[in-house]
Amino acid sequence: MTSSIGIVGLGIMGGAMARNLIDAGWTVFGHDTDPARMAIPGLQARDSAASVAASSALILTSLPSVKAVIATAEAIAASGLPPRTIIEASTLALEDKQHFHDILSAAGHIPLDCPISGTGSQAITKDLVIYASGDSAAIETTRPAFAAFTRGVHDVGVFGNGTRMKLVANLLVAIHNVASAEAMVLGMKAGLDPAQICDLVIAGAGTSRVFELRAPMMVTQEYLPATMKLDIWQKDMDIIGHFATALGVPTPTFSATLPIYAAAQAQGHGSDDTAAVCAVLENMAAVRR
Repeated sequence: MTSSIGIVGLGIMGGAMARNLIDAGWTVFGHDTDPARMAIPGLQARDSAASVAASSALILTSLPSVKAVIATAEAIAASGLPPRTIIEASTLALEDKQHFHDILSAAGHIPLDCPISGTGSQAITKDLVIYASGDSAAIETTRPAFAAFTRGVHDVGVFGNGTRMKLVANLLVAIHNVASAEAMVLGMKAGLDPAQICDLVIAGAGTSRVFELRAPMMVTQEYLPATMKLDIWQKDMDIIGHFATALGVPTPTFSATLPIYAAAQAQGHGSDDTAAVCAVLENMAAVRR
């Protein structure tokens, strides 16, 4: 197969997707502001987002901030290139996704809102789900690329619905992560072995995908390398909260997790995986291992 794709942003998620695409036989052009992230075997490195867009008609952006996403959209729009399909896979507020859409569509390109459900460790094993939204015909053309690094792609309708679905899913991730830590700490305080708690919850009715991904980190107290850094997750939490508030939807369980995540950051876990909330609850419960 000789197909190509450009990726702008080669961090935890973008880098894993690039590797899986290369392994699947795709020609991958990539750019990141950190040159070290472009040292991926087989990657065709480019010096700018516009250069990536010039190299491939299909582009995926996986970026950590609104500023980076909008700057990338503006660079591609200003390049004067023929129509490109640009998959925006970052987690952003709806208004920011719409801004991205408007910049690119005004320049004749086809923007798609395609946030990802999954962690960095899931990205490595291609255990990701895509919530795709926008032009349905364009989404169909992206399926071969998505097949190289995901286990499922779902067309959820008009541009923006992908983000709406991602925020719903991430609300549950926020809750399940803290609930997983709460359960682990309760068991440890009761004198149970952490590894056994993890194994038996996974074997029973109380498990969740988040527990299965994060509880093993809580068992070992090893929160690096992060599959989702707390500092970045805080941005996602803010977006979820504003989304729910704008719709007038109460989120009491989600809101109860906010001080736990804030405490984790205050205690120096900003660069750690979100599973580090377990350390916060251990301190609160005076658990000593």
